[in-house]
Amino acid sequence: MLLQNKSVAIVGGGPGGLTLARLLQLQGINVKVYERDLNASARVQGSPLDLHETSGLAAIHKTGLFNEFKSNFMPGADKTLIVNERAEIKYSDHDTNIGEDFDNPYFRPEIDRGDLRKILLGSLQPDTVIWNSHFVSMQKQNDGWLLHFKNGNSAFADVVIGSDGANSKIRPYITDIKPFYSGITMLEGNVYQSKESAPIMHSLINGGKIMAFGNAKNILMGQKGGGDLGFYASFKADENWATTNSLDYADQAQMLNWFKSAYPEWSSSWYELFENAAVPFVPRPIYCMPLDQTWKAMPNLTMIGDAAHVMPPFAGEGANMAMRDALELSDFLTSGKYETVHDAISFYENSMRERASEAARESLENGEKMHSENALETMLGFFGGF
Repeated sequence: MLLQNKSVAIVGGGPGGLTLARLLQLQGINVKVYERDLNASARVQGSPLDLHETSGLAAIHKTGLFNEFKSNFMPGADKTLIVNERAEIKYSDHDTNIGEDFDNPYFRPEIDRGDLRKILLGSLQPDTVIWNSHFVSMQKQNDGWLLHFKNGNSAFADVVIGSDGANSKIRPYITDIKPFYSGITMLEGNVYQSKESAPIMHSLINGGKIMAFGNAKNILMGQKGGGDLGFYASFKADENWATTNSLDYADQAQMLNWFKSAYPEWSSSWYELFENAAVPFVPRPIYCMPLDQTWKAMPNLTMIGDAAHVMPPFAGEGANMAMRDALELSDFLTSGKYETVHDAISFYENSMRERASEAARESLENGEKMHSENALETMLGFFGGF
């Protein structure tokens, strides 16, 4: 086996990194995950994930954690409403939704990110994840790498895999290609215990998700675990909007006034979100890696997930692609098909870039459709046909 008697360092403990660690440990590989969080509960996880048959779900099956996943997924969270700017329902699949049918290839079960993380963490050997390990730099040492962390610790690994997200510190050691701005910014908000704090929106969403379209702007909203609700105001803006708009994201009243000004045609039904959201709001400019990116494979260093191919979220492929990367990379490294680690990494990266380019192109196209003047009609046509 290529990794026999070798140590593997995965930098970043998101869905992709933890999935990869689990898959490698199942093959007896010595692997450590270096995560910047202080501990497993140090940070609230983001929006729920809908896992796809050939990527996220395929990886879950390979990890042997499918039963745990089924026990923790959110039934009905994949139900969808499409509404206009007045919160009038124009499309609903609540009565025709597939429901819990894991044999149906169109079923995309949703799971809270925190629950998925707990499942993956619980499957790893003790002390696999080294917490409070904020990666700073690394240098070549013999045939491997010496990694340095913000807390002053260092660690050696024969093979390093970057799984540290869109702002990856590992990526610059592989390529200097940078992402480009998609033209879209999303403003993230969260409403805790929405049944009590935002009853109108809680009733409307009914445990599923909402896509609202009007005047080239969106609100995208989903039920989260624990009774919370997450939403994104999504719109086209200058790349530097988040830092030049003079908004105080921790001022709830100011953010409500911004919404009234930026979304003037939208009804007061939506005010409930901004009036009751936890602060601060989080602006997220949306970036994408070039569709034709390429680089020369390195003999003992590679990356997965957003570190390799950050893309807009308008095709639901982010975490799914990361878990698919983990699935493929683990197979390339342990299947015995390749003579060297370098060969395995090279073939994996070629496959990964091709997949990611197709997904990114779809996501960019969807983003344009969703932020066009006729977005509502376009999306109704899409979902009606689907």
